Amino acid sequence: MTDMATLRRQAAQARAGAAGSTTMAVPRDRPESPQLRFSSQLRAKKVTRDDGMDWYEVEGYASAFEQGYEMYDWYGPYTEIVSVGAADKTLSADPEVVFRFNHAGTPMASTRNGRLELWADDHGLGQRAWLNPKRSDVQLLVQAIEDQDVREQSFMFRITSGHWSPDYTEYRIDAFDLERGDVGPVTYGANPHTTIAARSGEFLDAIPNLPPLVAREALARLGQRSDLSTAPAPAPQTPAPTRAAAAPAQGRSISMLRTQLLVDRDED
Repeated sequence: MTDMATLRRQAAQARAGAAGSTTMAVPRDRPESPQLRFSSQLRAKKVTRDDGMDWYEVEGYASAFEQGYEMYDWYGPYTEIVSVGAADKTLSADPEVVFRFNHAGTPMASTRNGRLELWADDHGLGQRAWLNPKRSDVQLLVQAIEDQDVREQSFMFRITSGHWSPDYTEYRIDAFDLERGDVGPVTYGANPHTTIAARSGEFLDAIPNLPPLVAREALARLGQRSDLSTAPAPAPQTPAPTRAAAAPAQGRSISMLRTQLLVDRDED
């Protein structure tokens, strides 16, 4: 089995070969609007704002700067890092951003209604949202945070600037755009992108435990790909079961019984 260091080296060489003399701008097969998820210390408490109303205040970091995490593109694994200052330009433009759980459902707050604040510091992209305690989805979310069932944060954005390291093993996001994106808690804090290339690590981990039938089918399909330099060995063929020889007939046959019945009927 190929170790991770070798996979990284081979993937980097493949990227360099594909890029040629032109610098590759973004990882191949990356979503246009990726959803990055990070572990975050979430806090939820009830506060009274200047409007005299009670709100749930939920605060945490939607991203972490200068912390490498493993990603996959078309060629294989690499390390990705969000640079300090990557959010400065988009925050200065006062982007429209909403607060949601798991990037889905009805927004619970937004920058437009003044109930979502965003900031960036050396640690990462921070957010503070004020949620309506009368909403059932808000009540469920706050309870999950208090029970520590939800402990992660995420943000959805567009990459506007980034660069590869000279050896193509590390990609840095230098700037991103939050306009019409979202931030908020998520169930898991990994970095799951929704493309096949980005999920290659999951597929590799699953290979040793694939059911035999699925493994044989995967091997057969990989053998049909023209871009693989080494054709995999054909899947072993299960010999067809040998049909047992028919046992010799004993007693009277069906045809003999039928004849006998006809004779008996004629005699009657």
